[in-house]
Amino acid sequence: MATSSVSKGCFVFKPNFKKRKISVPIEDYFNKGKNESEDSKLRFETYHLMWEQMKCETERLQEELNKNLFDSLIEFLQKSHTGFKKNSRDWGHQIKHREIPVAALVLGVNVTDHDLIFRSLTEALQNNVTPYVVSLQAKDCPDMKHFLQKLISQLMDCCVDAKPKEKESIQVTQKMTHCSMDSLSSWYMTVTQKTDPKISGKKRTTSSKWQSPPVVLILKDMESFTTKILQDFIIISSQHLHEFPLILIFGIATSPIIIHRLLPHAVSSLLCIELFQSLPCKEHLTTVLDKLLLTAQFPFKISEKVLQILTNIFLYHDFSIQNFVKGLQLSLLEHFYSQPLSVLCCSLPEAKRRINFLSAHQCENIRRLPSFRRYVEKQVSEKQVALLTNERFLKEETQSLLENLHVYHTNYFLVLRCLHNFTSSLPKYPLGRQIRELYCTCLEKNIWDSEEYASALQLLRMLAKDDLMTILQKCFKVFKSSSEKQLGSTAKRIEEFLAQFQSLDDAKEEEDASGSQPKGLQKTDLYHLQKSLLEMKELRRTSKKQTRFEVLREKVVNFIDCLVREYLLPPETQPLHEVVYFSAAHTLREHLNAAPRIALHTALNDPYFYIKNEALKSEEGCIPNIAPDICIAYKLHLECSRLINLVDWSEAFATVVTAAEKMESTSATTEEMNEIIHARFIRAVSELELLGFIKPTKQKTDHVARLTWGGC
Repeated sequence: MATSSVSKGCFVFKPNFKKRKISVPIEDYFNKGKNESEDSKLRFETYHLMWEQMKCETERLQEELNKNLFDSLIEFLQKSHTGFKKNSRDWGHQIKHREIPVAALVLGVNVTDHDLIFRSLTEALQNNVTPYVVSLQAKDCPDMKHFLQKLISQLMDCCVDAKPKEKESIQVTQKMTHCSMDSLSSWYMTVTQKTDPKISGKKRTTSSKWQSPPVVLILKDMESFTTKILQDFIIISSQHLHEFPLILIFGIATSPIIIHRLLPHAVSSLLCIELFQSLPCKEHLTTVLDKLLLTAQFPFKISEKVLQILTNIFLYHDFSIQNFVKGLQLSLLEHFYSQPLSVLCCSLPEAKRRINFLSAHQCENIRRLPSFRRYVEKQVSEKQVALLTNERFLKEETQSLLENLHVYHTNYFLVLRCLHNFTSSLPKYPLGRQIRELYCTCLEKNIWDSEEYASALQLLRMLAKDDLMTILQKCFKVFKSSSEKQLGSTAKRIEEFLAQFQSLDDAKEEEDASGSQPKGLQKTDLYHLQKSLLEMKELRRTSKKQTRFEVLREKVVNFIDCLVREYLLPPETQPLHEVVYFSAAHTLREHLNAAPRIALHTALNDPYFYIKNEALKSEEGCIPNIAPDICIAYKLHLECSRLINLVDWSEAFATVVTAAEKMESTSATTEEMNEIIHARFIRAVSELELLGFIKPTKQKTDHVARLTWGGC
């Protein structure tokens, strides 16, 4: 028998030289699908800079909004363990009967925002209370063993003031130790009692605040934890409080009553619970809108329809501020991508500088803007010719128009806040309770033409003196914060109104009013009383003399009405508003509020729509054999009735897949190929079942039931 050397089968193949992938700059995508523009890189840089500024402002707002909540939590945690000191065994008596301090943190149903809140809370606690802060989620803790493992592993990462060698020894010891509360307590005592006698006095002072620090355990989604895990952990922990100072923070999305639903009285009695409530999501939204959109700080603005889409998704879907900000970021990106003149959507000095370097093509883009064309039509013929032919004159006029647009926005938001102060306290809120509702109405049309505005003015003419003075004081603060150039002497005019209201002599007004009443209110029968009242009513209607307060109130209402008509014009009336306003609401809706069923049907019925492969192009009704397996199975299942025979379906699938493939004649190869095709078919059917197109049926074991009709 012939043998061969093993070395004959050993060969060395040098790996092929792999070309390094050339990363395409992100700004180059601004040209894909659009006409090539020489300022695409500048537009991208402008977008990136503006978004970073808006992002920083959003993060600052989140910190300010959560500051009061975090301060209250920190104060509670510090008070909970003030009595626990090193080498003291009486701490368990200072908290009532082994009660574990618990902070029930109600955050609301905006679950997507919770991670950001807990991340900020963890950082605040580590800086002010204790270095031992652990966060656990229900998905990582299916049982008590995993719960303790996660707790211990995260606590090991919280070691401070420990040398690397000591830290490594602690970790190795912990890995070898059985996960239990006894081992956890001994580890805590070991870590907190380790002191270095050579530490200087200054370092000892700075580290003294970490002496016997508590361990804070945050359960992010308390509702998702199983009852048994919570009960066992609370009971065990209550027995070790004298040596393992634990504080629990329950993250609650629904209601605090969930604590008593998950925990029986015997367990909940071991807890000392204090409730903490975060600000409502709507207040977060109002603050974000106020600082990002209702200001001239950021030149980028959105239209009424775009704002409506973003707020509707927030109010009717998730209450998530993060998702709202992401939608705003998408609007910003889409604006700079689709609008070539968005290069001028920047600060006013920078925009004026960029106008001087506009090319001839960009000047033509300005002339094509609908708002600019309307502006040109209103000019005299000589100026029209200059705007359409002279680039230098066009650039100078563009600078002037952009400056006017900036002044328009500054005045617009001041008057908008003033009007909101007047209308937000009216009965039934004819113009909305929130400023975003009033803003949407003003963006859409001339607000003074609406019935709601007329109704609001009627209600304003019935305001009492104290209410009117309070509103005027708020408006005075709004206008006082602006510069002198904006809105002229509006603040002084409001100050004059306040002085006139304060100087009114109420007693004299009452005497004048009582003296002007006709005589005749005497004792009489019902008939004469009704007749006298009707005569008095008619007399007041025809020849009533207004009091000084009523005259002054009418002046105030008329003054506010004049401000609204002058400054709250819709943005569409301003030339070059397209430069800063994003109005492609349909594009935003497709990205943020897509229909999953339509997308699924499109992907399965026409895979070329998403996979840009020319080989996937086919005539309507045809099934290309190189299409994804799920697409082939989907099209075949559309031809079936309510029940689908899996055998027939499998044979049809194999026929389509092998239609253009050359099968070898050997039986072994054919059998192997059939097994592969059968496995592909099973996977495609499983994917269709996962998507909800079919389901198993008990009527026939070799059949599945179809769940969709009408070709989708």
